[in-house]
Amino acid sequence: MPSSTFSFERLTAADRPGIAQPVPQRDVPPHRWLLILLAAAVLAAALLAAWEWHWRDFGVRPAVANSYGLWSMQRRRIDAGDGGRTVIVGSSRVLFDIDLDTWEQLAGVRPIQLALEGTSPLPVLEDLAGDPNFTGRAIVGVAPDIFFSGFAFRGKALDYFRHEGPGQRVGQWLSMHVIEPRMAFDDGDFALATVLHRQPWPLRPGMTAHLRVRKLSVSTADRNTHMWDKVEMDPAYQALAQSIWVQDSDPPDAAKRADMDAERARQIDRAVKVVSKLRSRGVEVVFVRMPSRGPYLDIENRDFPRALSWDRLLQQTGAPGVYFEDYPQMRGYELPEWSHLAAHERPRMTRALYGIIQQQYWPNLPPPGAASADAR
Repeated sequence: MPSSTFSFERLTAADRPGIAQPVPQRDVPPHRWLLILLAAAVLAAALLAAWEWHWRDFGVRPAVANSYGLWSMQRRRIDAGDGGRTVIVGSSRVLFDIDLDTWEQLAGVRPIQLALEGTSPLPVLEDLAGDPNFTGRAIVGVAPDIFFSGFAFRGKALDYFRHEGPGQRVGQWLSMHVIEPRMAFDDGDFALATVLHRQPWPLRPGMTAHLRVRKLSVSTADRNTHMWDKVEMDPAYQALAQSIWVQDSDPPDAAKRADMDAERARQIDRAVKVVSKLRSRGVEVVFVRMPSRGPYLDIENRDFPRALSWDRLLQQTGAPGVYFEDYPQMRGYELPEWSHLAAHERPRMTRALYGIIQQQYWPNLPPPGAASADAR
């Protein structure tokens, strides 16, 4: 029919009051559905295997994912009878750089690791201060750009812990015992959406590329965490990690500097209140500034001068602190990407830190070597 004379009229339910809308029907064409299902399963398995092979070739190995669920498992220990233990809070430096095995050998008791990458420890410390079950000691890591800015890359951990349901706990258990020990790609850094996002897509005018932090660490079931060996052994990947730390690092202008100063004062005031609350319950607190070096240290010193940040924190809280530059035994370590220790350095650093804290601030801890001697 010529298009000039063609007409089409579609009736809707409004055109047929009182008459039900007919349900469209379409016959399913005959196919070999079982064969199609089998082919789809084989294709999915092949794609999954290829994705797994790709990341294993990149250097990834199956490991426990440092998820909110894993963090919540450690946080629950405080309310399940372990509230008298030493608890480590902070950001990634005290997470990566303190070896739980070594600390346990020295103290006789394994600490609880609650540090969160890229996240101020103050919310977790406030949570612990409000928990009467916590009666132990707190090691509080201070990474200047995180602590004094209140930055919280993984700030949803506490909310997850407080609202975690039975299904999430079961899912965490299954993931830890079924998936994670077998699948190397089961890491947020290798998720397809994440990989697609970090491709060098064209940018809109006026936009600049911002690289997200890549995978840096490997964890165990109780969050004993160390640097991933690829960061140490692969020069290109190491350079990538370094470049991420120093991006967007131009000196702050006067307005931004004023905002940073105000925020630093707020965070110190927050620390004063939480330390006072913990002390009123007999909980001892020590702040720790772990090592950094190179351009990253230069940026930290420029933006968060020690006299205006660390020194004021200790002065106003009245809490003791261990600053790496003050102790020869905490200097001279290998930091491949300027911010975290190489994995093999962790035991030595942990022994040094333990000795300083035990001798100067927590004399009730066993002297270094006493616990291991008792075990023998």
